[in-house]
Amino acid sequence: MDEALLRSLTPSVLAILVRRGADFAAAEDAVQEALVEAVRVWPAEQPRDPKGWLVTVAWRKFLDGARADTARRRREGLVDEEPAPGPAPAVDDTLQLYFLCAHPSLTPSSAVALTLRAVGGLTTRQIAQAYLVPEATMAQRISRAKRTVSGVRFDRPGDVATVLRVLYLVFNEGYSGDVDLAAEAIRLTRQLAAQVDHPEVAGLLALMLLHHARRAARTAPDGSLVPLAEQDRGRWETGSIAEGVAILQAALARDRLGEFQAQAAIAALHADAPTAEETDWVQIVEWYDELARLTDSPVVRLNRAVAVGEADGPPAGLAALAALDDALPRHTAVAAYLHERDGDLTTAARLYAEAARKAPDLAERDHLTRQAARLNARRSR
Repeated sequence: MDEALLRSLTPSVLAILVRRGADFAAAEDAVQEALVEAVRVWPAEQPRDPKGWLVTVAWRKFLDGARADTARRRREGLVDEEPAPGPAPAVDDTLQLYFLCAHPSLTPSSAVALTLRAVGGLTTRQIAQAYLVPEATMAQRISRAKRTVSGVRFDRPGDVATVLRVLYLVFNEGYSGDVDLAAEAIRLTRQLAAQVDHPEVAGLLALMLLHHARRAARTAPDGSLVPLAEQDRGRWETGSIAEGVAILQAALARDRLGEFQAQAAIAALHADAPTAEETDWVQIVEWYDELARLTDSPVVRLNRAVAVGEADGPPAGLAALAALDDALPRHTAVAAYLHERDGDLTTAARLYAEAARKAPDLAERDHLTRQAARLNARRSR
């Protein structure tokens, strides 16, 4: 049985049920039941029209649930409207579902969690691990989000800014997580760029392309992380870089700067440098200044401290870092790097080890542990 086919059809089947009148939560339950039925039946005989089969079965499951629910007896009349088996329209409704999941009534974190679960296909456990919360907590968050949008129809979608935020976070989860969603996020952002003429949509697409171009070089054959400065730039995808830079330049020319354009400009400066030593850190600091003005984000200021340390020397970077809350994620790792660049190997080794204990995933923990071990070995010689 083709599990990839089932997964690719799920968003469209879910959207069709919602358009026919099912509320979001009931539609998702019905689609899940149809998928279970497909797992049971298809190995013996896969239908000629898998999407039409799933739509028909899911709709029947929804109607069965509606009959059993006394609060929804009014839906009994929908039985006569049950669609006959047959070809279903070849329409990609995934982006439309993103707009539904990004409804303004949801918080950004709930919108992302709901999207990852309902559209991205991640399990509740995988989402909980990404957010570093217990599975039960994430299950409650997703359930609340479903209830919130259960009465929302497609004529009340979320706004573009929320969808951009969700797409960016989904891309980041796919870029660094166990389930590959990065390519799908790029595909959907391309669709959005074709529909919405806005420089920030173009900025997000450029940012995704520039980051994705480096993906093959981000890990070693053993799975360990490779820092940007140590990556083999010959493995970067020059086609994606060229496309991302062209899209970014067109967006910047419209003089409506936003945070995704600023982030893409920083990524473009890294991509433009033939070697790590030739990186234009002065310009990168200037772009971080713009980004900090736009977002007032402490994470942006943390990254800016690294750039300042490269442009003006480690003491300047440490001074910029000292102004930030040391409880920030990866603050300790940045401090370790800057102390190493400043020649204080003892402090750097201690901070690398401390950062490893705080790392959000195994790959980063292993990388930081190796950094601490490397410095300790140098000190013992």
